[in-house]
Amino acid sequence: MTTRAALLHSRLDRAGMFLSGLCAVHCVAGLVLVTLLGLGGGLLLNPAIHEVGLVLAIGIGAVGLGAGVLRHRRMGVLATGVAGLVLMAAGLLVAHGPVEAGLTICGVLLLASAHWRNLRHAH
Repeated sequence: MTTRAALLHSRLDRAGMFLSGLCAVHCVAGLVLVTLLGLGGGLLLNPAIHEVGLVLAIGIGAVGLGAGVLRHRRMGVLATGVAGLVLMAAGLLVAHGPVEAGLTICGVLLLASAHWRNLRHAH
């Protein structure tokens, strides 16, 4: 693989980890602000935010993790990423609240872990 392609895949994995972190912060902040303070429900709980986030996670995960697995052949990385995406998608199917946040946060942790492992194995 060329240095340019390796740099692109590295950036995608880093972007995936960053977006996973943002998602986790969004979930926790949403729960705190809406549940405890009654603020921001319309904006923070808007399903479009979650749907766009999942689409971005799927796209970045498919390209970043897919390219990495083709290079290092560690299917566990891909399995971990897919499990994270499944949990994130499951979070869209339940009502807003602790269950949704739990599914989503577990999903983003798994997905971020997969991106991190992908970076480690790429070197």
